[in-house]
Amino acid sequence: MSEPAHTATSIPATPPSRDTAPELKPSGSATENLPLFSAVVARVWASDDRDHGRAYVDALVDAGFERDRMQVTADQSTVQRAAESMQFSVAWGDEECLVGQVGPSTGEPVTTVMPQLADGRCLVGDTRPIDW
Repeated sequence: MSEPAHTATSIPATPPSRDTAPELKPSGSATENLPLFSAVVARVWASDDRDHGRAYVDALVDAGFERDRMQVTADQSTVQRAAESMQFSVAWGDEECLVGQVGPSTGEPVTTVMPQLADGRCLVGDTRPIDW
């Protein structure tokens, strides 16, 4: 059996209008909630807080995603410079993750649905505590 194809979506920096804004679908799939996740990411990316992981986490929480299901990588390098790339995620159900990536090395924000790792996490490597 082959792995399912996962495609990344580059999203425009301009968020959708309020008339067509997607909504959280708590009983829906990760794919059904990707439009909202992407819209939130686009909104933060278009703001002055685009380089701050906390801004993405807080905006996703405000949109209804669960903070305790999130991960975020560092937004600064070990020499206190802005990270070239930052990732954040929301574990959805027991099998999927909504994953976003932003930063100078990424260009426009990228969002996608990926399978959860064996330990239930979404991101590989070190992530920072979401303790605010």
